Amino acid sequence: MSNLQKTKDSLESHRQQFPALANKAYFNYGGQGPMPQAALDAIYQSYEYVQRSGPFSTEVNAWVIKEANETRSAIAKSLNVPPETITLTEDVTVGCNIALWGIDWQAGDRLLISDCEHPGIIATVQELQRRFGIGVDCCPLMATLNEGNPVAAISDHLHPKTKMVVLSHLLWNTGQVLPLSEIAEAVRQHSHNHQPVRILVDAAQSVGSLPLNLTELAVDFYAFTGHKWLCGPEGVGGLYVRPEALESLNPTFIGWRSIVPSKSLPYSWQPDGRRYEVATSAYPLYAGLRAAIALHQQWGTPEECYQQIRNLSKYLWQRLAEIPSIQCLRNAPPESGLVSFKLKDKPNHQKLVEFLETQGILVRTINNPDCVRACVHYFTIPGEIDRLIETIQEFDG
Repeated sequence: MSNLQKTKDSLESHRQQFPALANKAYFNYGGQGPMPQAALDAIYQSYEYVQRSGPFSTEVNAWVIKEANETRSAIAKSLNVPPETITLTEDVTVGCNIALWGIDWQAGDRLLISDCEHPGIIATVQELQRRFGIGVDCCPLMATLNEGNPVAAISDHLHPKTKMVVLSHLLWNTGQVLPLSEIAEAVRQHSHNHQPVRILVDAAQSVGSLPLNLTELAVDFYAFTGHKWLCGPEGVGGLYVRPEALESLNPTFIGWRSIVPSKSLPYSWQPDGRRYEVATSAYPLYAGLRAAIALHQQWGTPEECYQQIRNLSKYLWQRLAEIPSIQCLRNAPPESGLVSFKLKDKPNHQKLVEFLETQGILVRTINNPDCVRACVHYFTIPGEIDRLIETIQEFDG
C-alpha cells in the first residue's frame, strides 16, 4: 500500500470519529466545530458518574477540582503556557469581558480597537465608553488584507492615553492572520515612558487552527473558546492572563471559585487565573474538551495540522477563482482556514447560503464586509471542496 493510500485511509478513519461529517459537507468550523464521538462519550460518562456518585458529594466535589485542573493543564500545554495562567470560562466573549471590565478605567483613558472585531466585543467597548467616559479609537485593519502594514496601522492610531489595544489574532471576517508578535513589540515601544498599554486578543479563530506559543507572543490577555476549531462542546472556553498583567486585572464577576477558601474575613483572591472563575459550571463538558484536544493531537502536531489547513484553503481559494461570478476577498492564497468570497453580480449571499444548506453544504454569511465565509479544517477533504464549488456553480441567484 502506498503512503498516499495510507494517508487517505487514516484520514477517512479520523473523519469517521466525527458523526456530523457523515451526512454533510461542513465548512463552519469558525462558527462551531463538530464534536468527535470521543468527546460526546466523555461528556455522557461524566454526567452519569456525577449522578451515580451523588451531585455535591465529597467524592464529586473532589472530582470537580480534578477535572478543572486537568482541563487547565490540557489547554495550557496546547498554548505553551503554565497552567496557572489559564482561567476557565464559557466562551471567548466571556474571556474578553473579563479583561475589558477588569481594567481600572478612568475618564479620559483611551482604548484602541480594530474595524474587524466581532459585534459582541464592539458592543462591550461601547458600553465601557458610556459608563466610564473613555475615548475609543478605531484602527482600519480591513484595508490591510491585501496591501498595507497592519503593524503600522495600529502604531499610527496609538494615543498617549491609550490604555488597551483590542484586536483579533485571526480576523473572523476576512481570515487575515495578524503579526501579533510585531504588534506587541510596537505597543511595548509606545508604552515606554507611559503607563503599560495592555493588549487583549480575541482568539476565537486562532486557538485550534494556528500553532501557538503565547509566552513568546507576549500579549496580556488571550481569550478563546473550545467549541470552534478545537471541536469541543459549546460552553467551555478560556482566558490566558500573562503573569506580568495579573495584578492589573481585577475580578468583575466573583464567586466561590474566585477566592481562597477561608473561615475568616476578608477573603483573598486565588493567586492565579482561578480568580476570574465564578461558581458552578457544566463540569462534564471539561472532559469533552480534553477528549477533542487529545484527538487532534493524535492526528499530528499543531504545525502539521496548520500546514494541512493552509494547503486546503489554497485549494478552495483556487477553485473559487475559477467561478466567473465569484470574487475572493484575498487576492493571494489565504493564511488560514477562513476563506471569504462575494457574488459579483446581484449579491444575495443569504440566499446562496440557504441554497447550499438544502444540498447538505454548510457555510455562513458575514455582514461586514458583506460576503460568504467557508472554513476548512485539517481533516476537510478535497472532495468536499469540489462539491462546494460544483454546487455554487448551480446557484442561479
